Amino acid sequence: MTDREAGESAPLDLASMRKHYRAEGLSEAELADTPVAQFARWFRQAAAEGHLFEPNAMIVSTADAAGRPSSRTVLLKGFDEQGFVFYTNYDSRKGRDLAENPHISLLFPWHPMARQVIVQGVARRTGREETAAYFRSRPHGSRLGAWASAQSTVITTRGVLDASYAELAARYPEGEEVPVPPHWGGFRVAPRSVEFWQGRENRLHDRLCYVAEADGGWRVERLSP
Repeated sequence: MTDREAGESAPLDLASMRKHYRAEGLSEAELADTPVAQFARWFRQAAAEGHLFEPNAMIVSTADAAGRPSSRTVLLKGFDEQGFVFYTNYDSRKGRDLAENPHISLLFPWHPMARQVIVQGVARRTGREETAAYFRSRPHGSRLGAWASAQSTVITTRGVLDASYAELAARYPEGEEVPVPPHWGGFRVAPRSVEFWQGRENRLHDRLCYVAEADGGWRVERLSP
């Protein structure tokens, strides 16, 4: 066995893997009035200062009617006081899950900044006009891809996908309008709670969570790390 092979086969010492987080944290006095305003503040910092490849990447977790969970990475494409928006194939696994069980979790893992944001809420489909407006803003190839891929279904080879894309590219060349697929669109997640997690020294992290109240306001709870 070569040194390289020995190194590749050696087990990783996961127990010793750790990062030391910063001393300064997050206090209640620093928080914005609403979780979306606080998210906007942190998102701007993540985009400008965080050195993140895709700061709008989030882990979307859903569960089907039987409670079986699944997670995947999706890109956030908009947010406002009404919620957080992403787009997908409605026939995908997450689309089918949300049709059965609209409860959803979004996790923004901003590791270089020792920060996380966790959104829990309910997902509803966006209107077709909103979906169409976003679809038209996508690159031409991405619009074709939305038609070419029957997301989450089993295919025999990569060639099947490439052939489907090539057929669509011939039908809709660059510059020609691509119609919005009827099975494709957006979800808006109306938050019920939003947690802002700031890593701190000695694993005594700051966890401040906005929780929705019946009158439309928010209360803030500090969670033990």
